[in-house]
Amino acid sequence: MTTTALPRARKDSGMEGKSAKWMADMMGKSLDRWVELAQKVAGQLPPGSAVLDVAPGPGYFCIELAKLGSYAVSGLDLSHTLVEIASKKAVEAGVSVDFRRGSASSMPFADDTFDFLLCRGAFKQFGQPVGALQEMYRVLKPGGRGVIKDLSRDAPRRSLNQTINTWGLPLFDRILTKFSFQFLVRKDAYTKDQFQMMLAQTKFRRVEIEQNDIDIDISMWK
Repeated sequence: MTTTALPRARKDSGMEGKSAKWMADMMGKSLDRWVELAQKVAGQLPPGSAVLDVAPGPGYFCIELAKLGSYAVSGLDLSHTLVEIASKKAVEAGVSVDFRRGSASSMPFADDTFDFLLCRGAFKQFGQPVGALQEMYRVLKPGGRGVIKDLSRDAPRRSLNQTINTWGLPLFDRILTKFSFQFLVRKDAYTKDQFQMMLAQTKFRRVEIEQNDIDIDISMWK
């Protein structure tokens, strides 16, 4: 199933309306995942770090990180609906997070703004993936680190289903999520070779790519 050719650039599209609200509700049912991730990232960052979450969806990671220290946390998402949901949830949680609407391939931030950048589970949705990587490089500070974690196109179906089983979803949502990942989400994902090809078109001084059973983990240093 390994693929090396890259798809053509396409127009970005954000999830809106009822679909976006359903996704936000579903992600909220496995909130422990975002709490754990925020704690892990916070353990690697000095106080006051500027952090960007690219395509944060309903903003759970950003909100949980903002609870843990004096970080300047921002989230950038293409979806009007999800930006509204995330902003509301931040207010309800009593934390300050700068949620903005925008494209990953044309970020509304100045050069050298962020110490750390995260993109989890959304990179495969970007219409211009190389442009998104180049923008990640631009907005990171010199010495800053970017992390991408996304589904591998080579993910075995059995392993993918086993992982979804650990997310604590109700039965109907679990079945729907498995179907979606197997027949819709995975077809848009990239292989490790494809990520290497795209990253070769950036200026990151150091890149590390690891592939486990279902995910690809990428660390990039400016």
